[in-house]
Amino acid sequence: MSNFSRKALLLLSALVVGLASASAGIRVLFIGDSITDGGWGNSGGTDMASDKRNHWDQNHIFGHSYMMLCASQLLGDYPEREYQFLNRGISGDDLSKLEKRWQADVIDEHPDILSVMIGTNDVHQIVEGGGSSFDYRGWEMQYRQLLDKAIQANPELKIVLCTTFTAKVGRVGDAASYETREKMIEGVNLVVRRLADQVGAIVVPFDSLMKELPMAYPSQGVSYWCWDGIHPTPAGHRKLADLWLDCTKELFRK
Repeated sequence: MSNFSRKALLLLSALVVGLASASAGIRVLFIGDSITDGGWGNSGGTDMASDKRNHWDQNHIFGHSYMMLCASQLLGDYPEREYQFLNRGISGDDLSKLEKRWQADVIDEHPDILSVMIGTNDVHQIVEGGGSSFDYRGWEMQYRQLLDKAIQANPELKIVLCTTFTAKVGRVGDAASYETREKMIEGVNLVVRRLADQVGAIVVPFDSLMKELPMAYPSQGVSYWCWDGIHPTPAGHRKLADLWLDCTKELFRK
């Protein structure tokens, strides 16, 4: 092949890639812990790293959490918009673990919309270790640095911050430390709401939802929505997804 032909081929390839990129839809990335993870990429519910998971098996590409329900709803309703969804939740993650993979799993993925849900494992580790205090200021500074890094990489980035929750059910709910856990979760969510106000993010109040559901459906009880005090049931994930979609609908309006 002549140098001219090779250059022409490279230019044509670049043009095709550019056109494909220009026509691609909004890129939406969800990141967090096991509540978001849902076993995506055939992880088997483990803390397998994102780059070790299966990225082609469409049966398991999104897992089975609220994230999958949000993605499937929008993809099914608007196929012509070519939305792109990525699940980057990893079971067991706290904010420090999120920070270590932020570059690879957020910045390098170039999302247009970033949805973050984190905090329950930060609290869980302290409570399970017998602790009774939480460094809210340090946690807030660390979280803000991650958000700032994402905004610096994409000044047009739309951010969605989801609050976390706990429920008085299962081993977590029965533990003597439950009230301590509940207060820490409330403190973490105050930080999340403050950060959302600072960076102009949308808040999805999962904590409020999980408190309201047992009262709205008293015959079902708490365990119908959250089975172990931390993780939602399938019905709970459906309600999380409905709330997420409602809170973010303006981001997908055309």
